[in-house]
Amino acid sequence: MTATRHGSPFPQVAEERVRALRRMKIVAGGLLLVAAIVYVVCRAVGDGNGVWGYVQAAAEASMVGGLADWFAVTALFRHPLKLPIPHTAIIPAKKDQIGEGLASFVQEYFLTSEIVAERVGAARVPQRVGQWLADPAHARRLADEFSNAISGTANVLRDDELRDGLATFVDKRLRETDLSPVLAKLIDAVCDAGQHQRALTSALRGMRNFLDQNRSVFRERLGNESPEWVPVWLDERVFNRGFGLVQAFLADVVGDPEHALRKGFDEQLRALAERLRTDPEQIAKVEEAKLELLDHPQIREHLANLWSSVKKMLLSGAADPDSDLRRSIESLIVRVGEVLRDDVTVGAKVDEALQRLAGHVATHYADDLTDVISTTVARWDAEETSRRLEMQVGRDLQFIRINGTVVGSLAGLAIYAISQLF
Repeated sequence: MTATRHGSPFPQVAEERVRALRRMKIVAGGLLLVAAIVYVVCRAVGDGNGVWGYVQAAAEASMVGGLADWFAVTALFRHPLKLPIPHTAIIPAKKDQIGEGLASFVQEYFLTSEIVAERVGAARVPQRVGQWLADPAHARRLADEFSNAISGTANVLRDDELRDGLATFVDKRLRETDLSPVLAKLIDAVCDAGQHQRALTSALRGMRNFLDQNRSVFRERLGNESPEWVPVWLDERVFNRGFGLVQAFLADVVGDPEHALRKGFDEQLRALAERLRTDPEQIAKVEEAKLELLDHPQIREHLANLWSSVKKMLLSGAADPDSDLRRSIESLIVRVGEVLRDDVTVGAKVDEALQRLAGHVATHYADDLTDVISTTVARWDAEETSRRLEMQVGRDLQFIRINGTVVGSLAGLAIYAISQLF
């Protein structure tokens, strides 16, 4: 297990790695010790001739090779035998230069616009992101996070500033917007959809009900307005006749989609839409009415309270997992994911944009990115850095010592054999 030590930028070295390095040092040192023992035995017992000469030469060369490679490997990380020999303890002495060289190497061979763009393209980011977003479970999780962000942001923002700012913005936009063309388009849309005729039908039916419910009131008013010399039965007959004609007319209009009154109503609405587009006088009247309405105290109060209403709607919608807001967010996320995943054209455009962005970052900010390497290495302690690197590669470097010992013995044996031949 690894854990960061207090006051050190490095995690603790795994005990297994420490033990492995120690074992390899024992093996390499053991071979060198064996070569030394063999050499001593040859010098003490042998006469330097025959087999003894070959064994002694091999042991002598093995010691030289092993010691030379021990010196070379040790000199990378520290002064051999703690002697300040020149050009030893290379890593502690050259730590900063190594960091700068590593940063330059990464910048020159890895952080190029071509390589970065190629890797971004190979990653298929749009398709993979789209695949993730298209999963309803992921969309729900992202919607939850987005809703939490909405709640947190809304609670952090200052209501007084937002209230005044939103009210001022909406008021300014309404004053700058020409309302006449908007009303003209709205009237056209209503007429094209036939909604104006449905509204007219509802109004006529409401009028018929209103007349029926207030029949006695109208009858009383006619009686009050009628001359005293007119008989009551005549008033009654005239009222019933007129009231019936009005109700019959309303019923005819309600039941006849092609009634002349309906056609006239349609023509009047479309003519009004045309005047709203072309008649300066009509446009001026609408603008004047709009400004009067915006200056009304109640309208200004509603605009001032607009942020409170919006905030309440956002917070309630974000807090409720089954709200229309949450469902809309989830649906939008899934839809975006499906488009990124399935639409080749959109995916290609997004991929191209990402590659351009990555290339731009690599071209203009590579120095800043690689500076992280050099500045981080510069902050490291020299001895600790050396020890950490030795933990990483020291085990493999011990094979150099082992190979030096073995190859040295073979080389010494071969040289001695050749010398004996000639």
